[in-house]
Amino acid sequence: MEKQLIISVGREYGSGGHEIAERLSKHYGIQLLDHNLLDEIAADKNLDMQDLRGLDEKHRNRLASRTVRGYSSSPEENLYLLQFEHLINKAEAGESFVIVGRCSETILKEYSSMISIFVLGDRDKKIERIMRLYQLSEEQAERRMREKDMKRRRYHNGHCDRKWGESRNYDISINSSRLGVDGTAALLAYYIDERRATK
Repeated sequence: MEKQLIISVGREYGSGGHEIAERLSKHYGIQLLDHNLLDEIAADKNLDMQDLRGLDEKHRNRLASRTVRGYSSSPEENLYLLQFEHLINKAEAGESFVIVGRCSETILKEYSSMISIFVLGDRDKKIERIMRLYQLSEEQAERRMREKDMKRRRYHNGHCDRKWGESRNYDISINSSRLGVDGTAALLAYYIDERRATK
């Protein structure tokens, strides 16, 4: 049986991190989990996730929620706990997958089969990419980039001891602006193969 492989991909908005995660998923023939994670949880728990989709990767509002006897009134907190539990269950079952974001480098750090990656990029290259993909002006692209990264930072830092994007939090951090999406994915695949060969 093939050894378990879990790839955790954190990313700055506009860096191409999601596309790199897609390429790694295809390269290794393993499942990619991102927004479809909610669909899996809904099927597994027999829940209707439609109302919760807008809460995905959002931090809890501490002023508008409280926890009593281990139960939280925060839908954001309940959703991230469901996601964390689901990821741990998949890892425990020996499944291989690529997971984008969701504090996965921290939640799954106890699993030796997990390799954590953070993809960053040069500001100008990220803005160019966002402008091209979403037909935005430079000002709109920069604003969206700031908002998305702030959201990811707040979500991550609200649930993890180490800071979002901090290099010591990951096995490897890489600037995708240097080699582009294809070159970065290829280099990461080489790194992953070397890591797996040493185990």
